[in-house]
Amino acid sequence: MAWMKSESDSRWVHKTHTTPTIVGVVWYTEAIMDEARKGSMNLPESKLPWGQQMGEMPLDFRSSFHWRVFRIMSEFVDGWQFITDYKNTVSILGSARFTEDNKWYQVARELGALLAKKKIGVVTGAGPGIMEGGNRGAYESGGESIGISIRLPFEQRNNPYITKSQPFYYFFVRKVMLFYTAQAYVFFPGGFGTLDEFFELVTLVQTHKIDRESVPLILVGKEFWTPLLAYISDTVYDKYKAIDKEDMQLYHLVDTAQEAMDIIAKSPPRKEIYY
Repeated sequence: MAWMKSESDSRWVHKTHTTPTIVGVVWYTEAIMDEARKGSMNLPESKLPWGQQMGEMPLDFRSSFHWRVFRIMSEFVDGWQFITDYKNTVSILGSARFTEDNKWYQVARELGALLAKKKIGVVTGAGPGIMEGGNRGAYESGGESIGISIRLPFEQRNNPYITKSQPFYYFFVRKVMLFYTAQAYVFFPGGFGTLDEFFELVTLVQTHKIDRESVPLILVGKEFWTPLLAYISDTVYDKYKAIDKEDMQLYHLVDTAQEAMDIIAKSPPRKEIYY
């Protein structure tokens, strides 16, 4: 992080962020500090926004609760400004660990190409593996290839087949942007992240937060997904009655890119997106 003092007063300003949101954060936080200096905040010094002595800058702004809240807000603002430019997209989700010679990498690549030919943009998490396969197919076919990336200490790098990208620090903000404008969600085999995304989305569809009629959830790879779906059917539904029978109709199971494309092509436009 790079900070400097304003020439007009003693306030600290972040040099690299110039959006209105961040500027507002600086002035709001300094207003809190001003009130604290006047003795109007009944807080110990350790609980003040910077978490340090008055007038000093934090070594890491993430140590401040106030800055963390506003960083989240700024990520939402920047994310929505970015993703709402793409109004006809499909989100492709899956493992970051698959290489080019993996079967599912190639199926994702084929699906990306099919979508591009129908003028449908591909949105992924911007990384390698399935994400790269989907982006690559769209890129090679001249389509929109969009990356919603996350900063990680390992495994994450932007793949070279992205035409537009937006980075995020917080996983939950990134997931909103991955999901927000998509006309369909396609899940390939993957790890905890992919399973997390699937269960969150199927919950949103189950609870009618996402229109179940127009936004299909498609699982690609019967060998991978069938054991999980059997557990949902035999244990979650049949044994524990924790879901309704119709909840198991909220997703489609396929094996090929063309099968996934056929489902997407038959789906009506998504209704509840607000631009």
